[in-house]
Amino acid sequence: MPWLQHKRVGAADVYSLTDGLFRLDGGSMFGSVPKVLWEKVAPADEDNRIQLRSNPLLIQLGGRNILVDTGFWDRGGEKFDQMYAVERDETTFRGLGELGLSPDDIHYVINTHLHFDHCGRNTNLIGEPTFPNARYIVQRQELHDATHTHERSRASYVPETFVPIMEADLFDVVEGETEIVPGVTVLPLPGHNLGQQGVVLHSEGQTLVYTADLIATTAHAPYPYVMGFDLYPVTCLETRKKYLPLWHEQGAIICTPHDPNVPFARLVEGKRGYRLEAVGEDSAV
Repeated sequence: MPWLQHKRVGAADVYSLTDGLFRLDGGSMFGSVPKVLWEKVAPADEDNRIQLRSNPLLIQLGGRNILVDTGFWDRGGEKFDQMYAVERDETTFRGLGELGLSPDDIHYVINTHLHFDHCGRNTNLIGEPTFPNARYIVQRQELHDATHTHERSRASYVPETFVPIMEADLFDVVEGETEIVPGVTVLPLPGHNLGQQGVVLHSEGQTLVYTADLIATTAHAPYPYVMGFDLYPVTCLETRKKYLPLWHEQGAIICTPHDPNVPFARLVEGKRGYRLEAVGEDSAV
């Protein structure tokens, strides 16, 4: 897909960025769903890995630049990059640069959660905050869980991506649904982990939702398509059943964090709850 795509949502300009491609095990990505079903929508390679993309989002509203997620961890080394088949076809920074922005121009960074594939660019190559003028928004539960890991969660957290933010006192720690600026709200979406949050943009009667890993790709919209990576699968299912009908009713534009091809979609009723269908961007940069 073009590496920078735009959608106008009310008074807001929304840009789907990319921080490159990577791969994860298809069975883990689709949990108990049989491969004969999921490989129809997400073909696997010889190592059973499916193609994914890191999709940060930039929201420009009311003179504020709001970056949702920052990208994929870039200091894991050669073995790490091979394991995840990392392909840096484009970066978050190039996308911002194409819009005439530098990291210094970001006012808010919303960390949906602190896994390395979502907050990997929180810090730069020398371990300092990448966005020094921004306030980083995180749920209190997520910050606690990132600093109190266990055997199931430990591999997903890289302290170098969030400890420097803590040390620089750049985190704004929130609890529950919270408005960041007028029209932009963070919304707890537990299931993948307990402290995950999505982002809801309301402007001039229009709605856009960044789902975080509640819906990792457009292929994950049906209710049963819960990931093996989700620590609380039943909670994930309950959260989906709570919000997907609402977002469908609102006609919300849906942005997923890892779809390799589709930046903007809408929910359509399907046999297993809902499916996501792509909607075109307003312009490609």
